[in-house]
Amino acid sequence: MCPWAWGSEPAFRRLRTALAGRVRWRRAYAVLFDDEDDPAPDPAAETAYYAGYIERISAHTGAPRAARLSRVAASSWPSSLVAGAAELQGADVAEQVLRRLRETVFVLGEPADTLEAAVAAAHGVPGLDPDRLRSDAASSGVLERVRADRAEARRPVPEVLSVEGGSAHPGTAKETLDGGYRYALPTLLLRAPSGYRAVPGLRPYETYAAAVEELSPGLLDGATPLSPSEALELHRSLTEPERHLLAEGAWPPPGAVPLGTGNGSLWLHPDEASTQPGVTWNSSRTALSCD
Repeated sequence: MCPWAWGSEPAFRRLRTALAGRVRWRRAYAVLFDDEDDPAPDPAAETAYYAGYIERISAHTGAPRAARLSRVAASSWPSSLVAGAAELQGADVAEQVLRRLRETVFVLGEPADTLEAAVAAAHGVPGLDPDRLRSDAASSGVLERVRADRAEARRPVPEVLSVEGGSAHPGTAKETLDGGYRYALPTLLLRAPSGYRAVPGLRPYETYAAAVEELSPGLLDGATPLSPSEALELHRSLTEPERHLLAEGAWPPPGAVPLGTGNGSLWLHPDEASTQPGVTWNSSRTALSCD
């Protein structure tokens, strides 16, 4: 649910694609909106402020933002639990479910901040068993996993406690209410037998690639961009920054469906557009807008 993490997805997607089958990628859900947070005294004012905050960040990242944000998420727990539960059904399913959850905030403007909404957001993801998703999201095992993620996010490595500038979001660790710290979102921690590198905040793909090269020289050799059709087939949903970074060739590919947002288009695979909750179609099968 972090707009900086949403804006970092183009670089992360390219890195994951380039390193597919060569590394283990593990996400830790930091729980940005915690159940312990006090409710806003004026929800409408908070929503207006937060929508402006997202708009300012999207000016840096180019990531889509919702034309209208209905509210600030009450909690990150439901979407974190559903995302964690989706991982039990395989990497491809988990990737698509997490993407859907992000899009509830930044495309549809309806944050998946309840278990019902988070499960509903995953409707139609290929290969997904929705009954199992709901059951696993309510299980003690997934709850303990997300609790462990939240705790891990509040034990940052020393390198991120003070970070030099050079980015609109350098990624210095955030102080918590109890006097501790948590990682800024996003933060990528790369580990190898030779050591580790922390790459916090908003960074270009080249910064991540350089950190990989330092730890494992040659690991990214041979990585090439996908064609537009390949990129859309693989990812099913591409922002404008993503399609520029991930695909090489004439755009759009055949069948790509543009979905209007508050600042440009999100491009959907036709199968994704037909199952994406909240998408309105016209008779020519062109996505018009979010409900």
